[in-house]
Amino acid sequence: MDISDAVIVKSSRLKSVVWNDFDRIKKGDTCVAICRHCKKKLSGSSSSGTSHLRNHLIRCQRRSNHGVAQFITSREKRKEGTLAIANFNLGQDQNRDETLSLVNIKFEQTQLKDESVNAGTSTFDQRRSRFDLARMIILHGYPLDMVEHVGFRVFVKNLQPLFELVTLNRVEADCIEIYEKERKKMSEMLDKLPGKISLSVDEWTAGGNAEYLCLTANYIDESWQLRKKILNFIRVDRFHTEDMLSEAVMTCLMDWDIDRKLFSLILDSCSTSDNIAIRISERLSQNRFLYCNGQLFDIRCVINVLNIMAQHALGAVSEIAEKIREIVRYTKSSQTVQAKFNEMAKEVGILSQKCLFLDNPLQWNTTYSMLEAALEFKDVFILLQENDTSYRICLSDVEWERISTVNSYLKLFVDVIEIFTRSKFPTANIYFPELCDVKLNLNEWCKNSDEYISSLALRLRSKFDEYWEKCSLGLAVAAMLDPRFKMKLLDYYYPQIYGSMSPGRIEEVFEGVKALYDEHSIGSPLASHDQGLAWQVGSGTLCLPSSTKDSRDRLMGFDKFLHETSQGEGVKSDLEKYLEEPLFPRNVEFNILNWWKVHTPRYPVLSMLARNILGIPMSKVVPELAYNNSGRVLDRDWSSLNPATVQALVCSQDWIQSELEN
Repeated sequence: MDISDAVIVKSSRLKSVVWNDFDRIKKGDTCVAICRHCKKKLSGSSSSGTSHLRNHLIRCQRRSNHGVAQFITSREKRKEGTLAIANFNLGQDQNRDETLSLVNIKFEQTQLKDESVNAGTSTFDQRRSRFDLARMIILHGYPLDMVEHVGFRVFVKNLQPLFELVTLNRVEADCIEIYEKERKKMSEMLDKLPGKISLSVDEWTAGGNAEYLCLTANYIDESWQLRKKILNFIRVDRFHTEDMLSEAVMTCLMDWDIDRKLFSLILDSCSTSDNIAIRISERLSQNRFLYCNGQLFDIRCVINVLNIMAQHALGAVSEIAEKIREIVRYTKSSQTVQAKFNEMAKEVGILSQKCLFLDNPLQWNTTYSMLEAALEFKDVFILLQENDTSYRICLSDVEWERISTVNSYLKLFVDVIEIFTRSKFPTANIYFPELCDVKLNLNEWCKNSDEYISSLALRLRSKFDEYWEKCSLGLAVAAMLDPRFKMKLLDYYYPQIYGSMSPGRIEEVFEGVKALYDEHSIGSPLASHDQGLAWQVGSGTLCLPSSTKDSRDRLMGFDKFLHETSQGEGVKSDLEKYLEEPLFPRNVEFNILNWWKVHTPRYPVLSMLARNILGIPMSKVVPELAYNNSGRVLDRDWSSLNPATVQALVCSQDWIQSELEN
């Protein structure tokens, strides 16, 4: 086409910004669009639209370096009925205060030449963007099939037309690949840990009555920070046996090669847990992997125990609690009844700020709050019964007394759980004093003159004593490692709990501490490499292990001899020095891990013990589920996926979130 006498149409008359990169030439009735970059001629007729022009700009190798001009206004979008490609600039400089930073997150930076597209002076990396998408899905728990949702595909294509949209299978494969890379990093980190690992075990439910076992490693890292990482999220048979569960846990330990590093196992309080813990401890004891003959291995989740006790208490007064629910429903049944109730409250002089409400059956603390509010309006309910013929629900004095007593029990459980869940440093040392108070209160409750209540208290105490028998040594050792208390906390509580038997109980704890200390001080060959660099007690020098395991085995007797003879020569051990020195002043913001980090050079052996003990999660319940009765439930979108994919998503999500938080 000869355009020597053609007329250039002014760009101001053209609505689409795509014309910023084209000249529209008109000759007679024919219009041509000429690319300003490569001079290629395309149809410029108004009936041809602009899609072909935008497509050309995506491929044009000579377009301006200022960015890819693929802009279309919402007005043109509506006019043409096409999917618009929104403004974007690759390589455009941004002010620092306008950029969004993902704190310390290290996404895959590898670029593949065959998947990179040069856009001006910038390079678009298809592979990197694909893995960014997969990480986003993992991190926020999005459904994998979101990549096939029309709205998402339109959004991404408009945002970055160069991105080749992926399928569900592709994004699933990318998530698995991310998991494998993160798992390798996690394995290397676990191998280098300076201390031991405490493993917590949780059961989750998923759609279709599927069940999963979630294994979480809890430890204190080299910088003395308390960490927890999900290691496995495995599908288990609904009709699993204790043997199957214990075998599943052992398999995971072996796969991660951390069976030799396991210090304790944290389970819920039930008979099934007893058998699982016994089976696993027997396997580990065969290789002498456990400290103190496994006395600190079997730990039960304290919040789980308190929740069970609360459920027992509420079950004992369930009929009374149901009557109170009916009272609350009646009071709120109409504005007239509510107004009458408020007037009566003024008559009897009740100025409570609490409001009556119905509880949530799945959250027992809401039942406690409902009963607490009802008890404050007890006199109003009695008056309402006398003056309202429609009000037929009544509680006897004995029922009011019983519900008041039981609610005082619930209040203690709520207060204790609140202390545990809001702690900034939920290390094992915080639990001992609170649980000693629970035990003392249980002893008092058993003395109640009401046989019904005393019988309930006895059942609660029996349940708590099962926990106390298993975990009191670990709780006491953790309290002893708190420099604000040391053995003094035992000297204070044990006489109240055990009376004349307290000296023997205190001695048992002290002997347990010494046994643990001795095991750490002689540098067990089963410990990690870092732990092998153990300071020998009394020598004042660092005793390096030999380069081979056999050499270390041969010198174990010498280590023990050196330890015993140095003790006999009057040189004080870390433990003796620690216990003899004054208590550290108590303050609210005390960080015990920071204290041990600072004092590690002074107590090199005892600090190894402290790292392992303080890292035990005496509670494995997340704060938001502290009062939940239904257990953990897997997200619906992920429940339908292949179990291997579910594990990859759950574990990778936990690891990436931890990296962001750190």
